[in-house]
Amino acid sequence: MGKIPNFSFTVFPLRSVVVLEAISQIGLIYFIFTIGVEIEPSVVKRSGVRSVAFASMCMFVPFAIGSTSALMLSDGLDSDINLGAFVIFLGVLFSITAFSVLARILAELKLLSSDMGGLAISSVLIVDTCSWALFSMALTLQLSGGDMAAAFWVLLSGGVFITATFAIVKPAVWWVMQHTPEGQDMSEMHTCFLLAGVMAWGFTANVLGVHPFFGAFAYGLAIPSGTIGEGLIDKAADFMECLLLPLYFAIIGLRTNFASIVDSGNALFIVIVVLIASASKVAGSLFIAFFFKMPLIDGLSFGLLMNTKGIIELAILNIGRDKHIIGDQMFTVLLLMFVILTALVEPTLAVVMRTTRQFVTHKRRTIQWSKLDTELRLLVCVHSTREAPSMISLLEISSPMKRSPIFVYVLHLIELTGRATSMLLLTSKVDAGHHSGKDSSMYSQGNHSRLQTQSEQIMNAFESYEQQAGGVSVQPLTALSPYSTMHEDVCRIAEEKRVNLIILPFHKHPTVDGDVEVTHPALRSLNQHVLSQASCTVGILIDRGLSGRSGASCSVALLFFGGADDREALSYAFRLAYNKSLRLTVLRFIEGPKEQSSESLNDERVVTVMAEDFKELELDEAHLNEFRRKCEGLEGVQFSEMVSEAAEDIVAIIRSMEETHDLYIVGVRHSRGAHMITGLTDWSECPELGPIGDFLASSDFTFKVSALVVQQCSEELAGADAAAAASPDSPGRQVRLCMNN
Repeated sequence: MGKIPNFSFTVFPLRSVVVLEAISQIGLIYFIFTIGVEIEPSVVKRSGVRSVAFASMCMFVPFAIGSTSALMLSDGLDSDINLGAFVIFLGVLFSITAFSVLARILAELKLLSSDMGGLAISSVLIVDTCSWALFSMALTLQLSGGDMAAAFWVLLSGGVFITATFAIVKPAVWWVMQHTPEGQDMSEMHTCFLLAGVMAWGFTANVLGVHPFFGAFAYGLAIPSGTIGEGLIDKAADFMECLLLPLYFAIIGLRTNFASIVDSGNALFIVIVVLIASASKVAGSLFIAFFFKMPLIDGLSFGLLMNTKGIIELAILNIGRDKHIIGDQMFTVLLLMFVILTALVEPTLAVVMRTTRQFVTHKRRTIQWSKLDTELRLLVCVHSTREAPSMISLLEISSPMKRSPIFVYVLHLIELTGRATSMLLLTSKVDAGHHSGKDSSMYSQGNHSRLQTQSEQIMNAFESYEQQAGGVSVQPLTALSPYSTMHEDVCRIAEEKRVNLIILPFHKHPTVDGDVEVTHPALRSLNQHVLSQASCTVGILIDRGLSGRSGASCSVALLFFGGADDREALSYAFRLAYNKSLRLTVLRFIEGPKEQSSESLNDERVVTVMAEDFKELELDEAHLNEFRRKCEGLEGVQFSEMVSEAAEDIVAIIRSMEETHDLYIVGVRHSRGAHMITGLTDWSECPELGPIGDFLASSDFTFKVSALVVQQCSEELAGADAAAAASPDSPGRQVRLCMNN
């Protein structure tokens, strides 16, 4: 539209552009300040070897490519451009990565809490720290006419400035925190004072010969963890992001002139160099991934992420143009290439991740197919402190031993509401098991103290259990997302950690008067989504006082009706059988005799159903016989069979056992041949638990007996059934052949 005669001068007159530039610069300074607040400086200090290796490869190789290309373009430079500044500037442009853009891409793709996400965040912090230092040197060289002594003194003064910033700002903010009552917002006077400090530090940096951006960034880094940083971001972000930053983008757009591209050969060379530098990040990441024996797909994803550019890179480009380090043509070409590359990163990464997940098969990630002498991996999900004791009691009766260890991933589920600067969780999760430090800004200011205390109590409880128990390893994790997408985090973590069983708390809890109440309606939707999408076994714990039962006082009953879920529940109960202080009863329900008419026997559909029932029956018998054989001689293990013809018989039998057991274990789905439980589905309130699980969770079941409802992975079951049906010697195929004959 700038090509329209008098359009730019009418809409953006020269006198207004000057004002807009000043206002937009203020917005950019505050934006860089918020990035500094969001970054945890200790992450760079404690970065591991892999982070340093990835950062070095993604920093120095593109820097070398950019510097070499700058030397090749040096013949056409204007006389006022310093060669050293130009070489360093291009190297920085090709190596730097947009921290904020990368973190938000990770958040949108649900990679925040992954190992690759944490590695990317820690690496980009190292890259950006080195890039900013080099950019400062390039800027000083250009302004001083190539005086290396001046560049050295500017860097030295910058280091002293950052040290002084931490020495002054941190104590001041701690003083403000001490004078802010717990649970209340920071006073308006303190807020205005701290926000005004951003401009003061930018001005001081400019006086020292450093760009004001450095002053604002250092000031943000010095803001300690807690509610203060979140309060400052909340006060400044809306005005900054909705008004000031769009003005900065408008100014960048006004400065971008496509007519400035007059040397097509030179422009093509720059495009090729940008592509080579981007490809070098991907190739270097693949090499480091291969060197550390990581999945190559992680190396590819990491290389793509390191090619993201954002507003900071645009600011560096703009500064380079203002200081005459680069010309209009190079400014326009680099701007277009950065926009195109950044736009391609997220969809390309999404396709790579989606394609990978389609081809990755998780074979037999169930309890049934895991050997007793191998590590059992559990993902225990906890919403609040009230659920931790019952989960620990369930782990305690699961008979962890050194020869049969249990690795527990404790996932604290926190609802993400309001403003979400998602990179904060990453910066604390790189080396810590759960959130700490500046991830507090993920919470609203009023809830921060409560949530942080709650999380610490949960993790301390599980870590204390780990120290007391033998054969148990605990790793705390945090999932911070809206309830609408929280199931994606749970399922993804289960896939990445290769867990065998996800344990979720039920959305209802018992009250003092013996009734049950819904603690949070969204929890039920979460459980339903995990049950339908998880690629491993899922268990839902219905707690009715299990936390007070452990050791010799605990008695467990397995209700077996038949089917894959019941076989999975039996496999879990088999691990409990080795707990010498626990009493285990396996109760198998057998359907009473039922007459079948001759007409139905001639129906092909009925014959097919009967064949499938025979197949399930053979699998059940084989599994039960194996259980009896292995448990023979174990004290405290009983096996009995009960014949029932209707749902009323089942209810009566379960009620008669209520006084003698503390925990029921039952499958969600049962074989289609179990017609005796059909009547229970008529008044089902929570069908996702299955007919028996729903009865045990209902308010009609008033006894204080907890229940663990188990569902085997549907995809696993389908794959196993398909394999069994395809095998010429499989029981299912033999049954079908007999029925057809």
